[in-house]
Amino acid sequence: MWIIVGAVLAALGVISGAFGAHILKGTLTPELMETYETAVRYQMYHSLGLILIGILERIQASSNIHNSGWLLFLGTIFFSGSLYVLVFTNLKFFGAITPIGGLLMISGWILLAYGVYRL
Repeated sequence: MWIIVGAVLAALGVISGAFGAHILKGTLTPELMETYETAVRYQMYHSLGLILIGILERIQASSNIHNSGWLLFLGTIFFSGSLYVLVFTNLKFFGAITPIGGLLMISGWILLAYGVYRL
């Protein structure tokens, strides 16, 4: 499951990056463009993390490893998603959601490390 989710998120990340580079560049302020690029970058990093989790699950099933996938996935949705919404709506309160996504991502990486340690 996580390999598919990670691959889809990575494909969407490439699409988002191309959209930013070819369509949004020049229409957004430099600050908003930087925010957009941060969203794409973190989406790509965590897409690769989800693919890794999927590979690890195929080697050795573990609830900790599986649950770390949920944390990375939800973290990506909250972190990158809130930044995308902020960029397109300029509603600053969406920036308050971003740290929740960051905490979910951090928790996912820590749980992944613990899950691998426990194998």
